[in-house]
Amino acid sequence: MAVNGTPETLQVHRLPLSKYINALRWLPPLPAFDRFVVLAVFDSNSNSSSIEIHSLTRSNPSNLTLQSSWSSPSRISSLKVSQTLHKPLIAASTFSDVLLADPVDASIESEVSVREKTLHVGPISCFDVQENGSECVSVGEDGRVNLVSVGNSNLSHRRFFDSNGLVSYTAAKWASPMEFGTGGLGFSLQWWDQRKPGGPASQFKGGSSGTVFAWDLRWQQQPIVLSGVAAAEFQSHSLSESEIWEVQYDSYSSNIGNMSTSRVLPVMICSEDGILAVVEQGEEPIKLLAQPCAINSFDIDRQNPLDVICSLEWEAIANLMRA
Repeated sequence: MAVNGTPETLQVHRLPLSKYINALRWLPPLPAFDRFVVLAVFDSNSNSSSIEIHSLTRSNPSNLTLQSSWSSPSRISSLKVSQTLHKPLIAASTFSDVLLADPVDASIESEVSVREKTLHVGPISCFDVQENGSECVSVGEDGRVNLVSVGNSNLSHRRFFDSNGLVSYTAAKWASPMEFGTGGLGFSLQWWDQRKPGGPASQFKGGSSGTVFAWDLRWQQQPIVLSGVAAAEFQSHSLSESEIWEVQYDSYSSNIGNMSTSRVLPVMICSEDGILAVVEQGEEPIKLLAQPCAINSFDIDRQNPLDVICSLEWEAIANLMRA
C-alpha cells in the first residue's frame, strides 16, 4: 500500500443515488453468497425518509439493486445492524422513535418500535445494538441513557442514567455485553458498566480537529493519539483537520495476528472534509479515499473485511474493494 495515497490494489466504484444517505451498513449474508446493504435515506423532493435494502455483488460492484423499502415517520438519526448470522437485526432511531426490524430474504418482514418520546425528551442522538441483537442503548440531548431489551415480539426499556440535562450525549457504542461507551458535548467520553449503576465507571477527555484518540482501560492516565494535531510529535500523522464522523476497528491488516497486546488495533475513519483512511499507532496513515465533499458514514464488511462502503454528502455511495 502506498503511504498517504490510494493503494495500488484498491478498486473504487462510485454509485450515484437520487437521495441523501444518512447512514449505511452491510447486512450479514441472508441467503448464501448474496450480499446486501441497508441504507437510511432522505428524499428531499418528497420530504420523506426510509430504510432501503439493496443487493450488491462483487461481480457487478457498480450496481445497486433495490430489494425492499420501509417508510420512516421521520428522518433517521442512527442506523445499526447486529452481526448474528442466524438472525440479523436492523436498529434505527429517528427524531423520537426507535425501530427494530428482522430482515428476511432481504425484506423487512416484521418490526417493533418504542412509542414516541418514551425514551427521550427531544431528539435521539444515537442508538446502538449489541452484536447478538439482545439489547440496545440509546442516548440523547436530554442527558438520558436508556437500555432497550429485545424480545420475540416486543421491546422493554429502562433508564440507566439521567443527567437531567446537565450533559448532552451524541454517540454510543457497545464494547461488551455489560459495557458501553458514550460521547458527549465538550469532547467528553464516558465508560459505563451495567454492574456499576449510578453513573459512568470512567470519564475521559477527547478532542476535535481530526484527532483520533484511543484509551487502554488498564492504563487510563494518558490517551494514545492515533492521528491529529493534539501532540507535536504526531503532526506528520495528521490526515484530517475537520470533524471525524465515524471510527471502526479495521481487521484487514495482515499484521494483526502478530501485534503486541499493548498496541491499539488499526482503525478506519471518515471525516467532514472527505477523507476515508486507516490510522495505526506509530504508523503513517493510509488514505483510501479523498472526496470534495464530506464522507458521512462507512462500514466494513465483517464477513469480508476487504470490502468497504461509504456514503458521500453528494448523494452517492463509494464501494471500495481491497485486494
